[in-house]
Amino acid sequence: QVQLVESGGGLVQAGGSLRLSCVASGRTFTSYAMGWFRQAPGKERETVAAINRSGGNPYYVDSVKGRFTISRDNDKNTLYLQMNSLKPEDTAVYYCAATYAKSGLYYFVRRIDYDSWGQGTQVTVSS
Repeated sequence: QVQLVESGGGLVQAGGSLRLSCVASGRTFTSYAMGWFRQAPGKERETVAAINRSGGNPYYVDSVKGRFTISRDNDKNTLYLQMNSLKPEDTAVYYCAATYAKSGLYYFVRRIDYDSWGQGTQVTVSS
């Protein structure tokens, strides 16, 4: 498994922006498809965005389309989530996750597809 450490969370006013980072170590980063998930209090963990090994063809849940951007820097072993126009309903703990992918073409959107998880970073959006 790959080890993942998220950072970049915090408190922001509605309409503001944050950029989350997730640094991977322990395995070859380019062998892994990556994803961002979030979990609000009392709710199930949901997929926010996912990206394939090469960084192309990302997936976004409808509620964040046009506001969030997932990207990866394979030279820095780092996954990013740029979050703009934040809303109070974006408040949650955000997790990055990794899954070994034989093909570089595909992303994965189900929680069960991922076997490595970070510890999470809190994002709080005030109204």
